[in-house]
Amino acid sequence: MKTVSAEEMNKQAEFSDRVKNMMAHRSPKALVITYGCQQNENDSERIRGMLAVMGYTFTENKEEADLILYNTCAVREGAEQRVLGNIGALVHEKRRRPELLIGLCGCMAQQEHMAKTIKSKYRHVSLVFGTHSLHKFPQLLYEALLDDKRVFSVEDSEGVIAEDVPMYRTGDPKAWVSVMYGCNNFCTYCIVPYVRGRERSRQPERVLGEIKGLVAQGVTEISLLGQNVNAYGKDLEEDIDFADLLRMVNSIPGVRRIRFMTSHPKDISERLITAMAECDKVMPQLHLPFQAGSDRILKAMNRHYNQAQYLDLVRRVREKMPDITLTTDIIVGFPNESAEDFEETIKVLEAVRFDSVFSFIYSKRKGTPAAEIDDKVTDDEKHKRFDRLLEVQNRISREINDACFGKTYELLVEGESKTDKDMLTGRTPGGKIINFPKKNGIKTGDYVTVTVNKTNTWSLSGSLTEN
Repeated sequence: MKTVSAEEMNKQAEFSDRVKNMMAHRSPKALVITYGCQQNENDSERIRGMLAVMGYTFTENKEEADLILYNTCAVREGAEQRVLGNIGALVHEKRRRPELLIGLCGCMAQQEHMAKTIKSKYRHVSLVFGTHSLHKFPQLLYEALLDDKRVFSVEDSEGVIAEDVPMYRTGDPKAWVSVMYGCNNFCTYCIVPYVRGRERSRQPERVLGEIKGLVAQGVTEISLLGQNVNAYGKDLEEDIDFADLLRMVNSIPGVRRIRFMTSHPKDISERLITAMAECDKVMPQLHLPFQAGSDRILKAMNRHYNQAQYLDLVRRVREKMPDITLTTDIIVGFPNESAEDFEETIKVLEAVRFDSVFSFIYSKRKGTPAAEIDDKVTDDEKHKRFDRLLEVQNRISREINDACFGKTYELLVEGESKTDKDMLTGRTPGGKIINFPKKNGIKTGDYVTVTVNKTNTWSLSGSLTEN
C-alpha cells in the first residue's frame, strides 16, 4: 500500500496558501459538478474541502463561478457524453469571461484517450487531472492560475492513499466514509481498475478517527464506501477484514446506523454475514450486484461465481437476516448474450425478488477486454430485453412495497421531499424512502416513527406515529 508522505501533503498545504494569497483581492466562487458513484461524491467533498482552505466559497450558478470543475464518471458512455456536451457549451461563457477557469477531473480524466480529446478539442478547458492526482489539486490549481496556462496531470499509477485531505460536508446527518480504494477484480466490462487503481485499504485507526470526528459534528449514520468493501484489509499487515471493521465501527458511541457498499459476491464471507447479523447498528440492507444470471455470461464477465453460488449466498444471508433489503446491479446485453442467457437473468430476479435493481444496457468501455468482442446482438433486441427486465422488476418492487402497508418504521429525517415541499423524507433501516407530512419541531437529523399508509413502486408514504 502506498500512502502519500507527510512531506507531500505539507507541500500541497503550502500551495493552498499560495492560491489563497493569490486570490485574496477577490472573493472567488467555485462550482463543483459531480457525476457517477458515491466514491465520486466523496472525492468532491475533498475537492470542496481543499477549495475552502484556498479561500473559495461555493455557488450553483455557472455565470458567477470563477472555477467550474466537473468530477466525472467513466463507467458508462452516457455519462461521458453528458459531460462533454456540458463542457462544450461552456465555450461561450469562457469567451464572455476569459478569466473563468474550467476543469475536468475524476475517472473520465484518468483515461489517456479522453485526456487527449480534451486537450485537442476543448481548448477552453484549462485544468485536467485524474483520480491519482486528486491530492495534488492545490498545486495544479496554482499552476493553472499563475500563468493562465493549461495544466494536465494524468498519472499512470496503481493508486495511492492520501490522508488528512480537508473535507467539506454540508451538515447532513449522514456521511460517506471511504475505507478503501480501487479494485483487483478486472471484470471484463469494467473500466474501474484502470481508472481507480488496485485495491488499497485505509488503516483502521484512520477510518475510526474520521468517523469519531463526524459523530462529534452531529453525524449519526455512517456509510462505509469502497469499490469492493468486502476486500478490505487484504493488503494490510495486520490481521483484519471487513467483518472486523464493521464490529469496530459498531462500537463507536454516537453512531446509530451503519451501511456500506459495494459488495462483490465472491468476497462475502460467512464471518461478514455473521457480523452484519450481530451488529445492532448495521442496517438490514445489502447491495449485491449479480450482473447476469447466465453462467456462460458470468464466466465471460470474469465474475468468479455462478448462478447457483449466488443464489446460495442470498439464501445464507436471508437465513441470518430474514428482513434484509436486497438490491443489485444488472447488465443487459453483454456482448453476444443470447435470449436463453437473458432468461437466466429473469430467473434470478424471480427467485431472489430484489427490492430494487440498478439496471443498464451494456456500455462498451475502451481498454476493457469486452470492448474487443465482436457483438452479434442488435441494439433493438437489447432494448426489448431491457424493457422486459424493467417490467418484471417493477412488478416485484411494487409487490414488496405493497406488503409494507400498515407497517411502522423508524426513520432518519433527511430533509424536504424532492417531489412535495410540504413533505419530509427519510429512510427505513432497510433503506426504503418514506415521505411524510411536515410537523413543527421535526427537523433534518431527527429520528421519527412513521406508519406506511400509501405504497408506490419506488417509494412509500406514511404518517407520524405518536409516541
